[in-house]
Amino acid sequence: MSKPLSPFTKQQLLPQEETLEIFKKKGELFIGIPKETAYQEKRVCLTPDAVYALVNNGHKVLLESGAGDGANFSDKDYSEAGAEITKDTAKVFSCPMILKVEPPSLEQIKLINPRAILISALQIKTQSKNYFEALATKRITALAFEFIRDTDGTYPAVKALSEIAGTASVLIAAELLSDTKNGNGLMFGNISGVPPLEVVILGAGTVGEFASRSAIGLGANIKVFDNSITKLRNIQTHLGRTIFTSTIQPKNLNKALKRCDVVIGAVRGANRAPIVVSETMVESMKKGAIIIDVSIDMGGCFETSEVTTHKQPTFIKHDVVHYCVPNIPARYPRTSSVSISNIFTPYLLKIAEDGGIENSLRFDRGLKNGLYFYHGILTSKSVGEWFDLDFSDVNLLIF
Repeated sequence: MSKPLSPFTKQQLLPQEETLEIFKKKGELFIGIPKETAYQEKRVCLTPDAVYALVNNGHKVLLESGAGDGANFSDKDYSEAGAEITKDTAKVFSCPMILKVEPPSLEQIKLINPRAILISALQIKTQSKNYFEALATKRITALAFEFIRDTDGTYPAVKALSEIAGTASVLIAAELLSDTKNGNGLMFGNISGVPPLEVVILGAGTVGEFASRSAIGLGANIKVFDNSITKLRNIQTHLGRTIFTSTIQPKNLNKALKRCDVVIGAVRGANRAPIVVSETMVESMKKGAIIIDVSIDMGGCFETSEVTTHKQPTFIKHDVVHYCVPNIPARYPRTSSVSISNIFTPYLLKIAEDGGIENSLRFDRGLKNGLYFYHGILTSKSVGEWFDLDFSDVNLLIF
């Protein structure tokens, strides 16, 4: 008799290793939001709506009392959204994750627990070596939100705040031109039979684009100067119309400055904004003309610029009004807070979904770009070179 054929091969009958599907364990975040103490800083990282979304996803938010006051968000708004409110500053800084707009001071770093996660602005130009040494001592993992990159290669936080600064620069100029501010008594609006205002915009980036959009919307004639032909081409495409554009040539620029009522400087540089407008050029401008130097946080692009504050925002030099406040978005703290919150919230939810910051950094290159400290190890090349500190490649630390 022939043996009956087995439906299985010998290999299949041997014990097999079981393959299990690995699920990412969702993490729970415990976020502390301290009150901003930096000069004239009224913004807050998360709005009550954002807190509500996080709490409903199983996370905890501890907010220092009064943190939202500057942006007109009350403690009650946050409490109703599910946040815990405390007057104990040290308790907020002891949370495993700290969210701030401005970087923490050295005194505040002392309150942060070892191995905590810090997400804030870095503002490398205003920092000292002590700041980074203090973070290293506490083995903190720190992300700078201005360096977090989107999938399309842009920096969402910088772009959002640049949109506000661009729009605000035109609104500020319109206010300064009015007679109530001892201006020339001119109105931006293109009133029938009245020649429109002449506005010169230096720089065709995001600030320049939104300044152009606002100026056109109010009826002004605009002239945009930039040395990048690509940026000049893009600004016309984004505005959907043909406008006067030019490379930054002294002859053309001088001619435009003599005729303009407002000039907005939004030129950036690698380390410092280049000086595009000399003192001689400013001297040739109209009496009562307005200069808004949005680049002042990088040194300014006008030779006559000097840093001013929100309380004393302007000064007059050569009969020209200069507005040189470094942090223009802080003038509109509620709008700025909503804008920052819109950027933070999806990242926080994603970090939790991924099971923690480690996994998020592993898979999200844009988020990894914002990392400058990993468990107390400096990972930013630019910070290392700027302050003469040892740094490590983040890719060697996170596999």
